[in-house]
Amino acid sequence: MDLKELRRQRRGRFMGSMLPYMGYIIQSGVAMMFLFVLIIFSAWYTSLLRDVPAGIPIRWIMLALLGPAAVHSGFRTYLQSPDTVFLLPQGHRMREYFAPAWVSGNVWKILRLLFVLITLWPLYIRTDASPKQLLVTALLLIGVKLLSSYGLWREIAMLSRPASMAYALLRWAVGGLMVAAWLWQPSGRGLIFIILLAAAYLAALTIPGRHSVPWERLIAVERNQGGRALMVLGWFVDVPGREQRVYARRYLAKWGSRILWLPDTAYRYLLTKSFARGDIFGIIMRVTVLGLLLSWWNHGSYLGIGIYLFFLFILGVQLSALRKLHSESFWLTVYPLPEGSKGRNTTQFVFRAHLILAVLIALPFLASVGERPLLVVGTFVAGILLAFLFKGYLSRKEAQLDDDDI
Repeated sequence: MDLKELRRQRRGRFMGSMLPYMGYIIQSGVAMMFLFVLIIFSAWYTSLLRDVPAGIPIRWIMLALLGPAAVHSGFRTYLQSPDTVFLLPQGHRMREYFAPAWVSGNVWKILRLLFVLITLWPLYIRTDASPKQLLVTALLLIGVKLLSSYGLWREIAMLSRPASMAYALLRWAVGGLMVAAWLWQPSGRGLIFIILLAAAYLAALTIPGRHSVPWERLIAVERNQGGRALMVLGWFVDVPGREQRVYARRYLAKWGSRILWLPDTAYRYLLTKSFARGDIFGIIMRVTVLGLLLSWWNHGSYLGIGIYLFFLFILGVQLSALRKLHSESFWLTVYPLPEGSKGRNTTQFVFRAHLILAVLIALPFLASVGERPLLVVGTFVAGILLAFLFKGYLSRKEAQLDDDDI
């Protein structure tokens, strides 16, 4: 059996299943939106480089952007559940199958890392008192990326799930310390610290027991990654057979528990619990935090309003994906939900969440309410208006679905 050819065929089939949806993504206007955002960002970044404000915490900015880009790792193995039977006899040869996955995963993420580095570099050399060399910095970050990628592979193979989670935290801590040491310490001292820390981390990875081929873990990881890709496509077009990833999130366990158990609110209860334990909640939180930071940084300018509305638009798109969260659920065809309650509850939930986020991300603009009160009031009004526009869009979509069902 040619294992490399097997992975190549599986990768081709997956990419082939994605291609039919590309036309819908282009028709949705995402290409024009991306071009518009790129033009705005280029103009803003160029003006920033021409007149750099004093006191920019450039090293913290570099750490916040380059650290996650260097540590985050992932692979696409395209393994399937039947492989635990049919590929099990090939376990001693599976390195041939996994090697291309490890290489391709690192190549694309290294390119992304270098793009972030090159984008930040003009600002870095203009604001840092003692900037490092670009080539050495790039090589160091690539080394951190490869080390983190190797660490992730060892984590997946560990016998103990708690040990795997602990080593994931250790990987992020080690990667962050390496990047911070290079940015804050002199080159020689920073390199010595990084080499010693890398050696200690590699030694620590040899301690836990591990599987030779962690079939179940790799299949679960592949299922989650494939579901994430389908979730992105689901923002633009209905994608059949998309699985949802479930997170425990015990701190949100009581969210929605006070909803009255009535037929009209049954789907609202289900949607609240599903949102609290799904992928979309994590995405919403990350986009919200980033939007808050950028809004605070530009709260005194009209550019800040543009950034605020852009992030609010992205959050609206993410929340709108909740329409398709249980679109293929068998139990919704069995449970006697009142007619129209599914669409009505979804629209109300998305609108309320979007409205809360609109107010939350606009809070940094209150810092300039004394100087520019009209700017602050206009920002809040624009955010609320955008939330109402998304509500109207969802209402029309649900009405069309109801008409199609008649």
